[in-house]
Amino acid sequence: MRRRAMPSARRRWTVASRVLAAAIGGYALTSLLTADLALLLPRVAGTLPAEGVLAATLWSFALYTAVVLWVFATRSATRAWTGLGVAGAVAGLAFAALKGWP
Repeated sequence: MRRRAMPSARRRWTVASRVLAAAIGGYALTSLLTADLALLLPRVAGTLPAEGVLAATLWSFALYTAVVLWVFATRSATRAWTGLGVAGAVAGLAFAALKGWP
């Protein structure tokens, strides 16, 4: 099956949406996951809190790169935004649970 080429304006908006998803959504998701990891490492691995923050921050660079690659690998910008939203909601709930919020 041959795919039709998207009109120029539509294609540009799709790419712009993915760039925003990768930059803004990827940053937000990475920040939440880094905070989760920083809170989780001292509990699970028995490290000092400062070491947990350092390790989580180091992992955040690889994580952000993976999120950006994933955003551009999805079939559509809508799936990328949806995936970022769902993952962000889960990470936010995990953060709230780790912080002990009601």
